[in-house]
Amino acid sequence: MDKLEIKGNWNILKGKFKQRYAELTDDDLRYIEGKEDELLGRLQEKTGKARAELIEEIKQLS
Repeated sequence: MDKLEIKGNWNILKGKFKQRYAELTDDDLRYIEGKEDELLGRLQEKTGKARAELIEEIKQLS
């Protein structure tokens, strides 16, 4: 997962994730540069998906 790709597109991706997963909050989707692992951990916990699945989903949505 390319950090710059996430940073540049995160606001768009965040909206798409909120549409797919209504249970996600703004805090769940908070992106802090350098803390991608924390973001993925929160997404894994809320969605029940594996890290690899989430990375692939982020790539597909971007």
